[in-house]
Amino acid sequence: MTQGEPSEAAVPRRWQAIAARLDAYERLVRLDKPIGTLLLLWPTLAALWLATFGSPSWVVVGIFALGTLLMRSAGCAINDYADRHFDPHVERTANRPLARSEIAPWEALAVAAALALCALLLVLPLNRRTILLSVPALLIAITYPYCKRFFALPQAFLGVAFSFGIPMAFASVYGEVTILGWTLFSINLFWVMAYDTEYAMVDRNDDLKLGLKTSAIAFGKFDVLVVMFCYAVYLAGLTWVGSERQMGPLFYVGVLAASLIALWHYVLIRKRERAGCFRAFLGNHWLGLAVFSGIVADYVVRLHRMPWWPQ
Repeated sequence: MTQGEPSEAAVPRRWQAIAARLDAYERLVRLDKPIGTLLLLWPTLAALWLATFGSPSWVVVGIFALGTLLMRSAGCAINDYADRHFDPHVERTANRPLARSEIAPWEALAVAAALALCALLLVLPLNRRTILLSVPALLIAITYPYCKRFFALPQAFLGVAFSFGIPMAFASVYGEVTILGWTLFSINLFWVMAYDTEYAMVDRNDDLKLGLKTSAIAFGKFDVLVVMFCYAVYLAGLTWVGSERQMGPLFYVGVLAASLIALWHYVLIRKRERAGCFRAFLGNHWLGLAVFSGIVADYVVRLHRMPWWPQ
């Protein structure tokens, strides 16, 4: 080995350091925990299918699917930056990379900015209204993490953030957001309120100690009742949408499956145990998938004009 060359031991250590940093970035943007992306994705895709009567452009589907991943990842980076002084004191978040000082705060902001820019570039091929709607969507994603400091129901604000793909989907199809688009947006707010309150129930004790505000704290002993009420409004709203759109039986099978999942969540959260509440939150991926699958299945049989299918 000549003078100035790295030792054989130094090279593996360098690669280990790079791998550790990449792993920290992966955990920062939650690529290891896709639940948030899926909770954004299912209602957005459902809106696309409803807006196009079951015939969306696959290019647009790809744009929204990738855009959902990018914006959720950017939101996670911003969230961890905003909560970097709180996360070390919360059991569920103590191992996040910023909480453990595995990366610097400026790195989280740089990652968030890069992902948000990629998401913006992704929607540029779409129409003007969709591009304009991406601006408030970004602003909401940036400001949401700070809501828990002063707003009693930050989960309601998250509902807006996690539902914004719906009006954007309708705008991409019609050049504007129709009444149905805003109706679905409003309905989806209740679903987000339900599952994020379940999420907040997991951290309630830690949030109380830190002086943070969440719906689980605001609703107190009525938290379970409010969660189930929000599920009921969401599912009833979907049923109404199905009636207005004259959807077939498979749509209602999807809504029924989602209703049964919501009832199972009551079983999980009724004792307010951390593990049960977290399981219920994670289970909302299946609830959203059930609704989306019902919509897709109904349009598939309609578009193929199955002779046995009611028109």
